[in-house]
Amino acid sequence: MRRIAAAAFVLVTAAGCSLSTGSAPQDNSVTLVTHDSFVVRKELLDEFQKTSGLKVEVRKTGDAGALTNQLVLTKANPIGDLAFGVDSTFASRALQEGVFEPYASPDATKGPQRYKVDDSNRMTAVDVGDVCVNVHTPGLKGVPEPKTFEDLADPKYKDMFVVESPATSSPGLAFLLGTIKHFGENGWQDYWTKLKANGVKVADGWETAYTQDFSGTKGTKPIVVSYASSPAATPDTKALLDTCYRQVEYAGVLTGAKRPDQAKKVLDWLISQQFQAEVADQMYVYPAREGVALPDAWQKAAPLPQNPGSLPADDVQRNRESWVGTWRSLVQG
Repeated sequence: MRRIAAAAFVLVTAAGCSLSTGSAPQDNSVTLVTHDSFVVRKELLDEFQKTSGLKVEVRKTGDAGALTNQLVLTKANPIGDLAFGVDSTFASRALQEGVFEPYASPDATKGPQRYKVDDSNRMTAVDVGDVCVNVHTPGLKGVPEPKTFEDLADPKYKDMFVVESPATSSPGLAFLLGTIKHFGENGWQDYWTKLKANGVKVADGWETAYTQDFSGTKGTKPIVVSYASSPAATPDTKALLDTCYRQVEYAGVLTGAKRPDQAKKVLDWLISQQFQAEVADQMYVYPAREGVALPDAWQKAAPLPQNPGSLPADDVQRNRESWVGTWRSLVQG
């Protein structure tokens, strides 16, 4: 998942938290493998390390897709003890490859199980970050705001829309899956043909699309694929809640981990009240735990979508490559 507050995405490197270098772990150390967008406040991490007696080493491995690939490639000799950041578009692959071992955290019943992939307890939901079309109202220059997928193919929005490639971007893939869910197997290809004819621009990733092409930042395109939470950080923008696709991020103890007991403690912390209360401010996602209040600014600007689209994980796993291949032929061929 790619977040909004890109400037805030810094790796916390302080006493008790460092990048793993591949050396033999200390007795009290535990390695968390995650994506580049993982952020935790130094004081919160220090408090956990003090109370748990653990040293958390963070190893970052790119986006959600790169993270999943790395975990699969190294499953015989895992590069950490637990992983966070495999999202719902890649979850079935991680499960199929046996990357994670079962662990039912005591707090999983306090919300995260709402988003469970299956009954194996191998992956625990940590956050939700629905992918939705965002619009920058001033950038529309008087043109009425679109509201639906169908509106985006209307000639009045010609050359206004930028999307991320589903071949190289997690939100791009989520948006493609959203169109497949909405239009069905017999309709999504025709829809993308219409988007192409209407001048849709394709960017490699979220950062290019949102921070360079989108008029809500410094670009010229007033419509972009981003997140439901994005308007909380970008003035004069809104998410089109009828275009959202649910994207959940999971954590799990890695099969063959050298420190499985320590890994379980870190996973418990990721879904604790203390950690969950900060995921919105730190990573611009919604907490998976129930009863965690969102920041005041989110209540109006970035409410959690109530009816996002989704597809069964097995369907995504079975069809992802063929769907993306077809999309390439339609849009980039």
